[in-house]
Amino acid sequence: MSAATPVTWSDHDAVLFDLDGVLTPTAEVHMRAWAEMFTAFLGSWQGPGDTSPYTDADYFAHVDGKPRYDGVRDLLKARGIDLPEGEPTDAPDADTVCGLGNRKNDAFNLVLDRDGVTAYPGSVALLDTLRALRMPVAVVSSSANAPAVLAAAGLADRFPTVVDGRVAGDLGLPGKPAPDTFVHAATECGTVPARAVVVEDAVSGVRAGAAGGFGLVIGVDRGAGAETLSRAGATLVVSDLGELA
Repeated sequence: MSAATPVTWSDHDAVLFDLDGVLTPTAEVHMRAWAEMFTAFLGSWQGPGDTSPYTDADYFAHVDGKPRYDGVRDLLKARGIDLPEGEPTDAPDADTVCGLGNRKNDAFNLVLDRDGVTAYPGSVALLDTLRALRMPVAVVSSSANAPAVLAAAGLADRFPTVVDGRVAGDLGLPGKPAPDTFVHAATECGTVPARAVVVEDAVSGVRAGAAGGFGLVIGVDRGAGAETLSRAGATLVVSDLGELA
């Protein structure tokens, strides 16, 4: 194990990657979509609650890495705004938790279709290293858009196992920071959490890895802060996955 690659991959049986912000810079697209949606909503909301401007701090504290409706619910709770839950079939213009989540999803898809997405070069380098080692890998994402993002980034063939928001919903698995989606992915890769690695950039995802008893939880600092990720349970924090290739 060299100083440049501080992980002995042969000590582990599988590597489980978050998608947005870990493999692809779609976290930036998500951040813009959340900001546009919440800025417009808070600017028009006439009911009780805190309608001060939405900030990046709101994203990292309440939204980042969580299933979409959970992010809406947690931000509204923090602002003291009470909306009906609604249904996943709600129209995007509905002032419900699900309606706001669907409104954000529409904004995300518009940006993805318009701009596309390119995987982080360092992340691809690590994927190449793991492929050479014949290491099983999986994507574990709260987003229901994971397959579309993987396809747009040219990574779809790298991941036979994808546990995304739709899979979690179908199986009744709670989202991050609960560890269940990562545990399911480890099982799909033929191993157990203690023998698997979680790679995350979101505090909620790092907490999920720590809560699940995974053998290694790698934090990728894309803005949350190395100290914050370490406090959440990351056993190693890097600024780019190329450091581990």
